[in-house]
Amino acid sequence: MTTLTDIRRPIEEDFRRFEERYNEFLKSDNPLLNEVLSYIATRRGKQLRPMLVLLSATLSKGVTSKTYDTAVALEMLHTASLIHDDVVDDSPMRRGTASVHAKWSNKVAVLVGDYILAKVIQTIAALRNTRILTIIGEMSRSLTSGELLQLHTEAGMWIDEEQYFRIIEQKTAYLFAACTEAGAESSGTTDRQASALREFGRCLGICFQLKDDVLDYSDADELGKPTMHDIRDGKATLPLIISLKRAPKDESEHIRQLASDLAQNAVYLDPVEAEEEIKAFVMRYEGVRYAYRQMQAYKEKALKNLNVFRDSDAKRSMMALLDYAINRLY
Repeated sequence: MTTLTDIRRPIEEDFRRFEERYNEFLKSDNPLLNEVLSYIATRRGKQLRPMLVLLSATLSKGVTSKTYDTAVALEMLHTASLIHDDVVDDSPMRRGTASVHAKWSNKVAVLVGDYILAKVIQTIAALRNTRILTIIGEMSRSLTSGELLQLHTEAGMWIDEEQYFRIIEQKTAYLFAACTEAGAESSGTTDRQASALREFGRCLGICFQLKDDVLDYSDADELGKPTMHDIRDGKATLPLIISLKRAPKDESEHIRQLASDLAQNAVYLDPVEAEEEIKAFVMRYEGVRYAYRQMQAYKEKALKNLNVFRDSDAKRSMMALLDYAINRLY
């Protein structure tokens, strides 16, 4: 399978320049702030957002100075949202290490997140590009709205397929779409190309989220880390939602109760046995297979939007990202 290193190859030099800007963004003369920002710098994930910004600009009219700052702003806006999310969710871990609020405090985490947001606003304002400002503003609103929608619908844990897709549209899909559209806009592209890349990013984001949800039903030993996080966090995702819809009512009710008890850490419950029963249920009613079919449908939609671009290394990398999203093992 093509790796992220392979996918990044057409923008390797541009990515190096992005990282220089990113490291500058994280510097501060405030000792505590500098300590937290340095910690954040060591905990970077796949860096898909800056890759999408740079590839989109390359695919359009080419990377500019505005592209680097746009990539930094989107990456840091996402980082700030994760810091705040961890406070809201009281999550002790992020990417395998202690979350900011767990390592310092809620107060420090909220203030650092606010500081990053303020610097993002400064960075975007300096671009003097109202379209990019609008894209990022809309993305921020969508992320917050999606999080609130998720908190509301998951108060009772159970959502239907329509609600599920509405949540991931407002969160993951909108974030990916903002990266591709803003990247295109930073290059001075045409409205047609920007619109095509926005839709490509939206479909790619949905594929990524669907795959994340499928991985939660993988074999823990094969995956190399614990699974069933969503159920334990009280979140029903597409594989389970569809399986519950397909199963007989009495069986669905039993699994609903089992999942609810697992999320609430019921003292009488053997969590390992409960997880295995839920996994077996999802496999029996082909919830994972249904999710893969949805991924394939969104992949095809995404590819159609690349037809407005001529063949290039950047275009092939975008196509490879779709395959990576669906076939990745983590």
